[in-house]
Amino acid sequence: MFNKALELIETREYFGFDPSQIETLIHPQSLIHALVGFCDGALMAHLGAPDMRHAIGYALHWPKREALPVARLDLAQIGSLQFEAPDDARFPPLRLARNVMETRGGAGAVFNAAKEVALDGFLAREIGFMQMSVVVEETLARIAQELSLSNPLESLADVRGMNHLARVRAREVMARIPQMRK
Repeated sequence: MFNKALELIETREYFGFDPSQIETLIHPQSLIHALVGFCDGALMAHLGAPDMRHAIGYALHWPKREALPVARLDLAQIGSLQFEAPDDARFPPLRLARNVMETRGGAGAVFNAAKEVALDGFLAREIGFMQMSVVVEETLARIAQELSLSNPLESLADVRGMNHLARVRAREVMARIPQMRK
């Protein structure tokens, strides 16, 4: 869910949407890669096989459409699409992303760096899957106590500095919480 959480933050930052304009749905089939709502109530979706090559291929070739090595979606075989409201207890990265969107400034850089450290820790079997969110949340909280996360990062040096600080703090969080270890 961290990649989806980052997509929420990107929607805020790249397209200037207010967080109240960004809705989150869980689509377990992973067939809808983008969904946009319009002021007239219409929705337009980018549907494809559960393979990110669809969305990436579209982005790389836009505005053209190129053949991709991905199976064509068979809607008759699928039959229906399912959606669920997000559950913050089950998907904490989405809650954290909403907090980051409200805070802005350096919070996104901290979120991303802490997520990468937590993922590395999970892959190295240093922490469990569900503990990745704990690492990110605690890293955000620790850095928020040290400095104002809402301050904008105005240079590449600022971004790199925040990234470094977040990685250091995330490693500290992982190291000092023994119950997080598998």
